[in-house]
Amino acid sequence: MTGQITFTMIKPDAVEANNIGPILAMINKAGFTITAMKYMRLTKEQAGQFYAVHKERPFYGELCDYMSSGPIVAAVLKKDNAVSDYRKLIGATDPTKAEDGTIRKVFAKSIAANAVHGSDSDENANIEANFFFSQLERF
Repeated sequence: MTGQITFTMIKPDAVEANNIGPILAMINKAGFTITAMKYMRLTKEQAGQFYAVHKERPFYGELCDYMSSGPIVAAVLKKDNAVSDYRKLIGATDPTKAEDGTIRKVFAKSIAANAVHGSDSDENANIEANFFFSQLERF
């Protein structure tokens, strides 16, 4: 059975480009309900904790630097088949390979500055949502 939540972050490049509203509008139009959201800036240490799964990868340090370089918007989204539906909505990591009309095709600047994060599994959606939000902060 697939889960009903997923986690997303609007990344620093998209926040800096004033794309929070348009991205949230696409999320709402796709039938997702936002059940928790916050605007914040990650420290390098917090980014490192969040992306610890990538710690051994060569891009880890740059990823942590980038994700702590400016504010982000973190959100929990609710919908049936949330993870798979959101992955379709955001498109491929490489925006040049993303389908037309996806968030990354519209807003991403590059593979690294790809506008949004989206959970890749139901398990990770719960882990990532719990990293940013207590149960008291969810609706």
